[in-house]
Amino acid sequence: MALDEKYVDCDGIKLHVFEGGNGPPLLILHGSGAGGSIMGNFSDILDPLAKRYHVLASDLIGFGFSGRKPSEPYFDMDMWINQADFLARRLSPGPIHFIGHSLSGAIGLKLAARTSRIAKLVLTGTMGSKFEATQPSRGWTWPDDRAALIRNMEGGLFDKNKLKRENLAYRQKILGQPGYREYFTKMFSLPRQHYVDRCVVNERELADIKAEVVFVHGQNDIGFPPELSAWRLAAQLPQADVVIFNRCAHSVADEYPEKFSRLCETLFG
Repeated sequence: MALDEKYVDCDGIKLHVFEGGNGPPLLILHGSGAGGSIMGNFSDILDPLAKRYHVLASDLIGFGFSGRKPSEPYFDMDMWINQADFLARRLSPGPIHFIGHSLSGAIGLKLAARTSRIAKLVLTGTMGSKFEATQPSRGWTWPDDRAALIRNMEGGLFDKNKLKRENLAYRQKILGQPGYREYFTKMFSLPRQHYVDRCVVNERELADIKAEVVFVHGQNDIGFPPELSAWRLAAQLPQADVVIFNRCAHSVADEYPEKFSRLCETLFG
């Protein structure tokens, strides 16, 4: 891997990050499923992007191998937005680009509403819209065994054969950390609707976003259908585009890493 793996301190909490490459600064954050991490969502695109950009990719607090919040609530949007802002300032005092998946799509939009430093965003399977959460929250449920974890991970894929053995092993390592089951279970102890609502990017925030945005969504995303998320958000952002990948579910960069990387390079230049 061309990136350096290390830890940095953010208000007393260690962040697990990958950093490297030269070029325009690019911040990358991941989604929120059980065992979620930056490597879990973007392992296939980090090195290719680092050939053209200065990449800083981080596990969110409470996920992957980053540290944990010391007290509840563990699902804390303000904390994650502050983490993203900290990382953005670490990258550059000037404009930066942003890639976010699912939960971090909403984080990126909320950060872009607060600061003009976010120049362009590419968001996959993003949260951020208000809708009735009728689908079961499999990804936010602790997998009791390997078979349950496989079902969770397959839920994000249209083609189940694209589930990589190394990604499964990496998630198992994350979930096996001492005390993590209790932490994650408390993070997602409420009904799914609560978390969808906590991620809503409101009209005022959307009006404050000046950055260029591209929503990339799988046509077959069941948990966060594009018509309930990307399309609704784009309708309120005149500078936004929507790109739909067919035969693709929630994990866009996992299913089509090369196509996704090319799209990012087209936007970021």
